[in-house]
Amino acid sequence: MHGIPRIGALPSGARDLISDVAGVTVGHVTLADGAIQTGVSVVLPHQRDPFLYKAPAAATVINGFGKSARLIQVRELGVLETPIALTNTFAVGAVASAQIRQAIGRHREIGRAWPTLNPLVFECNDGYLNDIQVASVTEQHYAQACASATASFEQGCVGAGRGMSCFGLKGGIGSASRLAVLRDGRRYGCGALVLANFGRLENLCVAGKPLGQWLSTHHASAGSGHAEPDKGSIITIIATDAPLDARQITRLAKRAAVALARMGSAYGHGSGDIALAFSTAYQIPHHAHEAMPALAMLHESHMDALFEACAQAVEQAIVHALWHAVSVTGRDGHRRLALVDALPQWPMLLNGK
Repeated sequence: MHGIPRIGALPSGARDLISDVAGVTVGHVTLADGAIQTGVSVVLPHQRDPFLYKAPAAATVINGFGKSARLIQVRELGVLETPIALTNTFAVGAVASAQIRQAIGRHREIGRAWPTLNPLVFECNDGYLNDIQVASVTEQHYAQACASATASFEQGCVGAGRGMSCFGLKGGIGSASRLAVLRDGRRYGCGALVLANFGRLENLCVAGKPLGQWLSTHHASAGSGHAEPDKGSIITIIATDAPLDARQITRLAKRAAVALARMGSAYGHGSGDIALAFSTAYQIPHHAHEAMPALAMLHESHMDALFEACAQAVEQAIVHALWHAVSVTGRDGHRRLALVDALPQWPMLLNGK
């Protein structure tokens, strides 16, 4: 979409997507039929078998009002064993079961001679637009999303983002990337993908401009018509090709909170704000007879460049989620306006005209 506001001065990758980090792909299945406005999205951290070659990862909980599955083992062992799945709150169980079935379909010894699998599913509540009680997301939808994963993918009201709301407007899936340039000239990519379903309209800031205040004053139909608490959720997935250990990846994941604050979130009581980061620089082999990777991790003094790249990429991803969204009517006639429909004069407001 032409003219989307750009966050920060750091360069982006060729696509300005999380997939600018080589090997990362994203797939969606979107369900959009009347009261059913939902879906599933997956992030594949690399193109090898995720159980046999585990990506180093870490998660941080900014505010824990969420129902995600299996974060405990990720935080303990620092690896991923499946693709990363995103969906609605009531679909977590179905998608986790799909991840288990997919893995044991490839490896019959999982849970027998081998250890069990740690599926990983993140969720946001899309119940305002989607009839979440129908439980319309199935195991097959997860498999289809994995099969469709590609480096070039849609943003906005797609996949898990179909029924999501953001700052009282239409939210959804957004993605972006930034390049971190180290003092010694080395460059590492940092990409982000968000499932944006959070925030109060009057708090919305874009590139430092209080668009939400203008909308709250001049366009009551943009939001719900009354001030709501800061609730909902945002799931942030961060990828980098920098060689980081799990502790350093945890530090990187924490920088997602910078972007949320810049956009106007206070991480309200009812908000589930979770970030997961992973590195593509190496994988941990499942089998003990395979050699562990031997490479030098990034020195701690170089982390600032990655922190800034992460903050800019996540903020840009949220902006992309808002600008790529379209207006959607769903359950019981509930409607969320896209920001570009609610505020067609946004370029003038951002440029101070």
